[in-house]
Amino acid sequence: MAGRTPNGALDDVQARRLRRGFRKGVFVIPSLLTTANIFCGFYSVMESLAGIKALALVPLSRSIDFVIDPGDLRMATEHFDRAAVVIGFAALFDLLDGRVARMTNSTSEFGLELDSIADVISFGVAPAVLAFAWGYGQVPDLHNVGWAASFLFVICGALRLARFNVQARRPHSNLPPKNPKIDKKAFVGMPIPVGATMIASITHFSPRPLGYSADTHLWSLWIGSQVYSTALLILVVFLAFLMISTLRYSSLKNIGVGNRNPRILIIGLALVVILIWFYSRWVLLIVSTVYVSHGVLVKLWSLVKPRRAGTAHSEIELDTKPSPEVRS
Repeated sequence: MAGRTPNGALDDVQARRLRRGFRKGVFVIPSLLTTANIFCGFYSVMESLAGIKALALVPLSRSIDFVIDPGDLRMATEHFDRAAVVIGFAALFDLLDGRVARMTNSTSEFGLELDSIADVISFGVAPAVLAFAWGYGQVPDLHNVGWAASFLFVICGALRLARFNVQARRPHSNLPPKNPKIDKKAFVGMPIPVGATMIASITHFSPRPLGYSADTHLWSLWIGSQVYSTALLILVVFLAFLMISTLRYSSLKNIGVGNRNPRILIIGLALVVILIWFYSRWVLLIVSTVYVSHGVLVKLWSLVKPRRAGTAHSEIELDTKPSPEVRS
């Protein structure tokens, strides 16, 4: 048998080093995307604080000219709009880091923990601060209640992430077995990025601070800034409870999987990107509202639709013989 030449051995060593370096690079990519997620969350918080600082120079009064905004109010509006937009970018990075980790088979315990920390910052603290600064925090009557509502959103989001991490580490002896079909197709409770993007889409749709919004009349009803702020506060509390609920939300992980005609998927994604680029305020608000609502609507439909449990049970008894093991 001919021995391996020195050049051949050197080539093998270099090939192994290249493969090892490539493998390390693959593991780094999801962490870099998660780091970008954290940066977006931090940037959103800083923009919200800058918006509050700008509003400190604007008097909270109905005598403000709502046609021509004061310069400080326009600056605050721009800060809040940027704070909302970067939350959307954080959601994009959060989606990409999970997809890349699964595609490259580079998932790890470290990545899971880092992703959870990033989500608490970008989708817990950042939208809670944005809702307080842009929405109800500027209304004196809602200041303390708004503070509590924002904290409730953060703690419920943290609990939602903790439950997700526990479910990701199954099976355990002290936990019930999971249903693979449900775990693959649905989340238990509304995901925290959805609640954050809901708040961000509302802010992006109307970035002017609610405390300085003009009064409107709808069906002979007067709607002032305090009404809008109260509605936002109720929405934030509602989103917080949706995150810790047991409602099923579609994971959307099967989109594009098994599609025999990928051109349709590519065209669909291109249309979505174009619509978001030109009509981001309307499209993002509609998409967020539809996703937040569909878990509640599906649950309500399951409660009101006629049950066929008795019919299904009778069909099973016709096909199988009853035994002591299967009787309830």
